[in-house]
This record gives sequence, structure tokens and C-alpha cells, in this order.
Amino acid sequence: MPKSLLEQLPEIVAAGRKEAERLLEGIESRQRVTLQTREVVLPAKDSAVQDWVTSQARVAQREVFAPGQTSLLDNPQPMLGEVSGTSRPASVEALNAGSVDGQPWVNRLIYGDNLLAMAALLAGDEQTPSLRGKVDLIYIDPPFDSKADYRTKVTLPGVELEQKPTVIEQFAYSDTWSDGTASYLAMITPRLILMRELLADTGSIYVHLDWHVGHYVKLVLDEVFGRDNFVNEIFWKRSDSHSDSQEKYSAITDTIFFFSKRGEHYWNPPYLPLPQKTITDWYKNIEPESGRKYNLDNCSSPNPRPNMMYAYKGVRPPPNGWRYSLEKMTALDASGRLHITATTIKYKRYLDESKGVLCSNLWNDISQIRGYGITNESVNYGTQKPEKLLERIIRASCPEGGIVADFNGGSGTTAAVAEKLGRRWITTDLGKPACMIMRKRLIDLDAKPFLYQAIGDYQVEAAKATLGRDFRIGDLSQIVLSLYGALPLPPDVNPQRNLGHIAGIDFGGKRGSKTLVLADSPNKLTGTATLKKAIAQRDNLLGGWDRVVVLGWNFEPSIGETITALNDSRMEVLVIPPDLMDRLKKKGGLDKLRGQVRFSSLQYLTIHPVERAVKTGADMPTETLTVQLKNYVLLSPEAINLDDDNRAKLQAVANKEPLTLIEYWAVDPDYDGKVFRSAWQDYRGNTANDGDALRVVTQAVVTAPLKDGPRKVAVRVVDVFGFEAEVVAVVV
Repeated sequence: MPKSLLEQLPEIVAAGRKEAERLLEGIESRQRVTLQTREVVLPAKDSAVQDWVTSQARVAQREVFAPGQTSLLDNPQPMLGEVSGTSRPASVEALNAGSVDGQPWVNRLIYGDNLLAMAALLAGDEQTPSLRGKVDLIYIDPPFDSKADYRTKVTLPGVELEQKPTVIEQFAYSDTWSDGTASYLAMITPRLILMRELLADTGSIYVHLDWHVGHYVKLVLDEVFGRDNFVNEIFWKRSDSHSDSQEKYSAITDTIFFFSKRGEHYWNPPYLPLPQKTITDWYKNIEPESGRKYNLDNCSSPNPRPNMMYAYKGVRPPPNGWRYSLEKMTALDASGRLHITATTIKYKRYLDESKGVLCSNLWNDISQIRGYGITNESVNYGTQKPEKLLERIIRASCPEGGIVADFNGGSGTTAAVAEKLGRRWITTDLGKPACMIMRKRLIDLDAKPFLYQAIGDYQVEAAKATLGRDFRIGDLSQIVLSLYGALPLPPDVNPQRNLGHIAGIDFGGKRGSKTLVLADSPNKLTGTATLKKAIAQRDNLLGGWDRVVVLGWNFEPSIGETITALNDSRMEVLVIPPDLMDRLKKKGGLDKLRGQVRFSSLQYLTIHPVERAVKTGADMPTETLTVQLKNYVLLSPEAINLDDDNRAKLQAVANKEPLTLIEYWAVDPDYDGKVFRSAWQDYRGNTANDGDALRVVTQAVVTAPLKDGPRKVAVRVVDVFGFEAEVVAVVV
């Protein structure tokens, strides 16, 4: 007879602790998980000319990345808005609202598995210290194990596509829990343990769930945080009653479990406005001079106090004595706070001094977001939570300037509210659509500069989880080659085990041609050097080959230009599916996955020549850069998780109007070759410029400080499926 969930729970928690301990041990090693900064976002939502030199509102934003600010990444090149010789501005501290271990703070949006993201935050790196014990508040709104199908709808001009979740998104969000709720608890347990490690001693965590798994997760929380640190079970009335079934009560509440780390948590109690009936019934007295409403409260002590048995202005003390000492009573009288008759003394409580009613654990005053697009708050995200909900939680449990973390970022409500309330924030999500929505929402909010990061060496970490901690890169290369259908070359000519071959296929009308296959490493960028080496090996290794196929995980930004420049018809560059290891883990073995993996062609971007012109008449010498998009070639539609009908629709749009596939694009007018810093952005839905919600503008005019000599301009696009492409132009 199978074990019940309660019987399995001790084993689940024990296994979760072991997984968390393994990750915690790993953060001390040289191979610890790291975060890779993909973009430093300097929000500039308007696509009109942005004068970053004279606009006072942008001064603090550009100064935060001036020389000497190494908390992000080393930046040897002058940054946008920097004037040679300027010193580190005092406004940096105000902008960052604090620091961690002496390093200035910058908010973070992280794409990837939150378990690995938390491990990286705990580990820290050369630029950013560990956040262990530094986070003041964690709010998570994880998937509820509701068996929902989280498909993404992509709206293009004249077409609506429905994209299935990727394998890793399915595992996190959809109905793919192999052992049902037991798998869900196994997923969330190690994550809760790492969250506890991140929390400050005065920190708190709020876990937002519903009836599907809430009662089981509460037991896990008791184990991880301790039953004595359980503060509240909050019931949020998220909707009105609805007719979802005629056979049960309508489910209209979610549950939020509130735990502290050590029992002495930061607490700023929230109050609700006084009910009108209370105001009418209690505050009947009006002060003639000021018109202030007040009620009269008892001045007698609730408990016997022999030392308070004094008469005041002829009024005898009540049986238990007065509430106040004689000195206090005299002071209250002098300030006009007492109402004295021949037999009683009452304390005046003014209505305008009332904080209201202390908030209870039943929250029925915050409505859900009703319908997409109806309110300014909606970002068209299915599980989006209202800002008032997060505002209450953050105000109550995070001090001003404190750090708020949300490891299931979703629509970005937590980060947006934290930004508005002057708190620092970290948010993560596993879904590219969610990260795109969050990035756009924060830009639209005109947020302070923030980092968009990803898990460094994600494929390596996924391989460790699937193949064990002792795996080698060569093991991964062998898997990739096998799934592509290539046989390995002999060890004496293949020491890195990353070369394979395919024989007997037709190529260019030649039967039985020989193809060399190179599987590049996941912890490096495939670029010019790799492609030239592959061509040389094709021409010389073992007598030469008819063609070479390069399989890469990650690519240099200029890879499209490199392929064009090499102009080699006997070389093909393909993309290894980024979720390959997740799919391998789900399928349970190499043989079960064979024949189901598609290696796609590379997406790339082209732009028109950048126009550069000196701008005169300003207090500070500046120049304008005009950047215009030319073409965008999508990753092979076969690699996108669509059915045949949707794939055909996509191909038609890509052929007719490829630039409509761009969801977001940004410009770095002074690219240093290391970190992309977006000083200008436009995105679908930003209708301030062209009134078209389904298209981005295709031209940007960016103002930058005048610079002698050539400057390197980088342009990055993110398409509607979350794939990125980048092009770099040197402008003389």
C-alpha cells in the first residue's frame, strides 16, 4: 500500500535538507554558482531623444556607473553621462538606498531557476558580497500545484499564437509533477531552506498559496522555520463568490503563511480606516474652538493601583485608582486633553489622531485585478497580484531601505511596489515571458537602474543535477553529439571528447559525404575563434571532411556578423536547446530523448549604418546617434514549442514583417565589450511614440556625451519568445 503524504513528509523534508546542504557546501568552492549580468538597465521608456547629460532626472542614474563603481562589474570604458575627471558623486548613496558590506546596492531581476539564483546570492562573488542574513523580507507566490496549463499567448499583427511552456517551465508551473503533491513538496523544501539562510535575523517570509497545497506546505514551513516562529495565517479574499460548482462552497480566498526567522521580526503594524459606524457612534463630541471630533475614554485603571488613589480637582479616585500619575494627569489637563465634571474625569481621544483599526488576518478590503487592461495596474499576466496586497506586506515587514526578495517574480508586482516604497529588491523567475513583463514594467515605472542577470553556466549546473557533481564537460559534449546523431572520433584526435562525425549523408549533390561535428562547451561563448578552428579541423583533421557543423550553447554578440564575414557554405552553426538537460532529466535517459531534439539555426539582427552627429547649443558637448533596425531573423520556428498550425502562422509573419517579432530592444551607445548597458529602450505596448501596441519603433535617436575617436554602439533585441540577439557597430 503506498504511503500517504503525511508518511512521506519526513522523507521529503530530509531529502530537501540534503539538497540544500549540497548547494550550501558548493557556495564555498571555486565551482560555486554565479550570476551573469546580461544587461544593466537604465530605464528610458520614451523613444524620443533622451538627453542624458542635461536632464536632471537622469543625473543620479548615469553617475551610479561612474569610474570606481565596481559593485556591478569592472568598466574600464567611460560610461554614458560620464565626464572625464569627475569624482564619485554623493548622490550614489541616495540612489542605491544603502549598501551591503560596504558595496553600493543595485536592484536585480534574475532569469533562471530560483534554487540556483539563491545559491548564487548566498555565495556572492568578486563584485557583490554574499546576501546571507541580509534580506529583510521574502514574499513568494509559487505555483499552487493546481494542474493549470500555463500556455503563453503571443499576439502579432493579425495573428495570435499559443506557445506551450518549455520543459523547465512545465516542471515549475504546470501539471507535470510526476508524483503529484509529493513532487511539489520536494521542489519547494530546499528552496525554503535557502530562503531562511538569506533572511536577516529580524526578517520575515510570506508564502502565498491556496487550498491545493497550503496545508501541506505549512507543515514544511513548521519544519524549516520552526513552529514557534509561525506568526499568522492570513486569509485574502481575492474574489467575489462565483458559480464554479453547484456542489460545493465557492472558493474565494487564498492563504498567506507569515513566519519570522527567529521570532523577533521587524514589525510596523498596518491599520485600516475606522468604519463610518464607529465614527458616527463614538466620535459624537465636537470641540467648539477647533471643530475637532472626539470621544471620551475612561481614565480609571483596569487593575488595582494603590499609588494612584489621589483626588484631582475635587474628583475622587475610582475604585482601582487612576490610569495616570498625578504629574501625567496635570500635564494632560494643561494640554486640554481632559474632560472634567464634578464626579468624573475622561480623556479626550480625537478622531484626527486615530490610526484606525489594527489590521486583522482577514484581508477582505483588497480586490483582485479585475480583467486585463481595465486598470492601469494590469500587465496581462494571469496570476498577477494587486499592488495594494504587496504594499501592505512590505510596509508591515520591511523597513525603509530594506531588501525585499521575490523568487517567483511573475508579473513583477513585488519589485514594482518595493521600488515605489523605497525598498531595495531582488526578483527572479524561470519564465522568459515573465522576465520580459517585469523588465518592461520596471522601465515603465521609471525605476532606478537595475541589473538583468541570468544563472552563469546554467547548463553546467543542470548537468550536475542530472549527471552528478563529478561530471566533466566532455560527458556533456558526448551527450550532445549523440543526440545530434554523431559518433565520437577516436580519443587520440579527440582529447576533449567534443568532436564527432556523421557519414553517408548527401551534401551538395555528393553522396556519402563526411560531416565533422563540433559540440562547443557551455561555459564559453561560441564565436570567431571557435568557428575558425572548426573550419581548420574540417580541412585538415584525419584527411579532411566535406563539411563541419558547430553546435553551441551560448554565442558572442557578433556571431551573425562573423558567420556572414566567413561566408563558408560548408559550415553550419546550430543552437543546442537551452533546456536540453532538463528534458534529459524529465525523460529519464538518453535513449528516451533520442530523435526528439531539434538543433535550430541561429537568430540574428542586422541594423543600418549608425549615423553620428555633433549636437550644438548645449552647456556640455554632446552628440546624437541614430540607430535603425534593418532585419531580424528568428531562431528556427521548429525549435519553438508550437504546434504545426501555430508554427505555420509564425513563419508567415516572419517572412512578411520580421521586425514585428521584436518584443524589446535597447541601445548601449558606449559598449565596453563586457556588459551591455541599455541607455535607451522601446518595447511593444509602449504606445507613447507611435500608438502601435504590437510593434516597436524601428529607429532610436540617443544623445550621449561627445567622444573623440570611434565609439562602439551595441544594439540588443529580445523577441516575443524571449530569444536574444545583439549586434555591435563601431562608429567613426
